[in-house]
Amino acid sequence: MTTVLYPGTFNPIHNGHTDLIQRAAGLFDKIILGIATSPQKSPNILKVRVELAEAVLQDLPNVEVRGFNSLTVDFANEVNAQIILKGIRTVTDFEYEFQMLGMNRVLQPGLETVFLAPSERYSYISSTLVRQIASYGGDISEFVHPLVAEALKNGTLT
Repeated sequence: MTTVLYPGTFNPIHNGHTDLIQRAAGLFDKIILGIATSPQKSPNILKVRVELAEAVLQDLPNVEVRGFNSLTVDFANEVNAQIILKGIRTVTDFEYEFQMLGMNRVLQPGLETVFLAPSERYSYISSTLVRQIASYGGDISEFVHPLVAEALKNGTLT
């Protein structure tokens, strides 16, 4: 059975992430969405991000959501993942993720990385932009699940 770890902060999880996870769920046996802590955020925010991701992805039986606070390669070992999945939207994403791939190979030889590009309709979405739009009261309904939009609106994710 192939287990894939899709790590990130997912702050917040958006439709681009969901698209990637849905497509990966059709390619691999098990996907673990690993939500990393942000050093500047409280632990309660991680719990909220995990709960929102679980709700958004509840219809995908081979996807599990877990929070973590360690090196990605150590978490990959903990969950017996053979592959790290990363989403690539831009050349800048690729450069950063390729550098991370190299570091991960040194830290954990044999742990592979697979890159997937989002569908074109989601290629411009980023968590940072979603948070910025939400902070000004803008309409983010095209970018996130309604539960995520509500959490941003009521300040649960701030």
